[in-house]
Amino acid sequence: MVRYRVPVLALALLACWGSTGQADAAKVYRWTDRNGVSHYGDHVPDSPGARPTDVRVVPVEAEPGAIARLRLIDAGDRYQAWVDNSLSGPIEVEVSFNNRRNVTSRPSLPARATLAARGTALVAELMGSGGGQPPDFELAVRAVPGDPRSPGRVVDFVLPLQQAQFRIEQGFGGGFSHATTENHYALDFAAPIGTPVLAARGGVVMQVESDFSKAGLDSEEYYGRANFIRIVHDDGSMALYAHLKEDGVLVRAGQRVQTGQQIGLSGNTGFTSAPHLHFVVQINRGMRLESIPFRMTGPSGPLRISGGRGG
Repeated sequence: MVRYRVPVLALALLACWGSTGQADAAKVYRWTDRNGVSHYGDHVPDSPGARPTDVRVVPVEAEPGAIARLRLIDAGDRYQAWVDNSLSGPIEVEVSFNNRRNVTSRPSLPARATLAARGTALVAELMGSGGGQPPDFELAVRAVPGDPRSPGRVVDFVLPLQQAQFRIEQGFGGGFSHATTENHYALDFAAPIGTPVLAARGGVVMQVESDFSKAGLDSEEYYGRANFIRIVHDDGSMALYAHLKEDGVLVRAGQRVQTGQQIGLSGNTGFTSAPHLHFVVQINRGMRLESIPFRMTGPSGPLRISGGRGG
């Protein structure tokens, strides 16, 4: 008997947040056709038989989605562990044994691989170790956005909000939620819900989430449940724009955006006490996200970025 599992990994934004992947659809549409038959789907019907006036949205609780999928292929005398990348940007994965009996692997587990956007990779092969007993094992996969070979250079960004006046509620190293490695060099900009969010630097949209609607300070309830956009830049660094409003993502995964282009609308979703935009630049340091410092220019010139809250 062979067992394996694929846990959902939530890494990035706030401690254990930012998942890492698009979430399961948070809207289900119900409509009635011309014959009076009810139907359900994850998008508005485009068939001639549907009556648009009868379309209703059925609320469904969204959950963070996995950014990688583990597949086990029976290759006869061995099993192949393949991993698929769900994102439109690179990720690093690590496959390991949760438990094992009468099995060996090539290479030895844990084993890592870097996958290109929407790519797939054979990470390991598993064989019975003999003795006439079938292999019995359980696998797990972890995944982190970004290519670990990317350099971490300090570069220039523009203000990610379309407003002349702005206030930084929490700066670098802020004690409320910027004390972790992946968020140390983050900025929280106060912003009314619906404020246009701009790309602070050009790149490719690698990951989006827009289906969450709630906010609060219960970490178990709200970590990992914020709407966000993750953009990968040409040097491999990634910018994260978080706490966007429900349906506040105006770009799609795989789309290239230019500096200053509107990409979303600010909001108040996830682990947050008030409407704001959380902005951070991150790189993959080998199966872990790390925030890096950056320079930023606003309407009146370079920003003086201070640390702590109320910077």
